[in-house]
Amino acid sequence: MKIALFVYEFPPKIVGGLGTYAMEVARRFVMFGHEVSVFTMNDDESSLPIREMWRGVEVHRPAHIDISDSLPHIIADDVKKWGRGIELFSKVLTYNILSAHSFINEISRRDGLKYDIAAAHDWLSIISAVTVKKELKMPLAFHIHSTEKGRTLGNGSEIIGSMELKGGEVADKIITVSHAMRDELKDIGFQNEKIEICYNGIDPEKYDPGKVSVEEAIRVRESYGVNDDEPLLLYIGRLTIIKGVDRLVIAMSRVIENIPKARLIIVGVGAMEQYLKALISRFNLQNNVKIYPKFLTEEEKMAHYAACDLAVFPSLYEPFGIVALEAMSMAKPVVVGARGVSGMREIVIPSGPNQCGFHIDPYDQNNMAETIVEALKNPENLMKMGRNGRDRVKKFFNWEIVVNKTLKIYENILSG
Repeated sequence: MKIALFVYEFPPKIVGGLGTYAMEVARRFVMFGHEVSVFTMNDDESSLPIREMWRGVEVHRPAHIDISDSLPHIIADDVKKWGRGIELFSKVLTYNILSAHSFINEISRRDGLKYDIAAAHDWLSIISAVTVKKELKMPLAFHIHSTEKGRTLGNGSEIIGSMELKGGEVADKIITVSHAMRDELKDIGFQNEKIEICYNGIDPEKYDPGKVSVEEAIRVRESYGVNDDEPLLLYIGRLTIIKGVDRLVIAMSRVIENIPKARLIIVGVGAMEQYLKALISRFNLQNNVKIYPKFLTEEEKMAHYAACDLAVFPSLYEPFGIVALEAMSMAKPVVVGARGVSGMREIVIPSGPNQCGFHIDPYDQNNMAETIVEALKNPENLMKMGRNGRDRVKKFFNWEIVVNKTLKIYENILSG
C-alpha cells in the first residue's frame, strides 16, 4: 500500500504519546514493505526541512505561516475561550490547510502520484484528511487517540468536538485505542459499526531491564537523594489535571503515615507545577515528595523505571496509557487509575497468578494510599508482578502486533 499519514507530531517534534506512536508505526509500515508519506507540523524555530526521508519514511512539513493575529476576528467565541489558546488553534488550522494543499495540488495533481489510503490522527489532522478524501475520493481511516470532551473532563471546545464527529462521519473506519475509548465514542455519537479497536504498543527490546545496569539505577536514586532502604514511587508524565498527580501528592500524606520512608519522584512539565509544589508544602511533604520539571529522553526514562520500586499513574482520563507499558516492559509493577475512560484498566491485570499491578479509583485518595501501602509491604510480590508485566507486554503489546492489525484494517477498508 501507499499510505498518506496526517499527524501533528513526528520526529523530531514529539510532545507526547501521539508522536511516539506515529514514529513507531510509520517506520514499521516501511519495514513491512509499504510506502509512507507523513504530513506533519513545521513550526520549529530551527526551521526543519520541508521535505526529507526519515528511516524510509517520506516526511512533508509545509512551511508554517502565522495567522494568529487575524483569527480572533473570524472565529467563534468557543475557540477564543479555549484553554489552550488562539496560537495553538492557529497553528493547527494553518498546518491542515497547508498539508491539504501540498498533498492535493502538488503531489497528487501536479506530480501525478497516487496513494491508496489516507490516515489521520485526532482532530489535529482531520481537516486536511477530510479535504483530501473529498477532493481525491480517497479512503480515509480516522485514528482517535482521545476526545476533546475527555481531555478536558467535559469542559472543552464544542467546535473541536464537532470536528471530531465530522471526521468520524466522513471516515470509512474509525480506529481507537481501547474498549473504554470505543464506549466513549459511542456515547458521544460516533457510529458504532465504523469503530475498530487497535491497542498501542511498545518495543520490549528497547525497554529492556537488562539494558540498564544496577549501578546506573543506583545513580538515578542517588541523584534524587533516595537511599537503598527508601521505597521509591515514580510518576512520569504531564502535570495536568487529567493525570491525577495532585491527588497522588495528597495520597502521599497518608502513605507516609504507614511507611515514613516512602519517597515519590514526579518528573514532567505542565501548568500544575506551582500548585503541586503548594500541595507539597501544605502537607509538609518536602522530605518525601520531589518535583523535577523536565523532559526525559528514552534512555533516561528507562533508567528512572529501573530505579523505582513502583510506578504510579493515577489518571482520571487515559484512553490508553503508554507509560504503563513502558514501566511494565522494564519489569516494574504499576498502580493505575481504573475509573471512567481508562485503557490502563485493560492493560494491567490487578489480581490472580498473572497480576502485574493494581487498579485504583483515582478520585479516592484513601483508596490510592491504601493500595500503595499494601503494595510496598511486599517487595517480593512486587518483583513477581514486574516479571508478569514484562511477559504481558511481550505477548500482547509489541509494535508488530499493532502494525499488523492496523494494516489489516486498512486492507479491509480498501476491499470494501
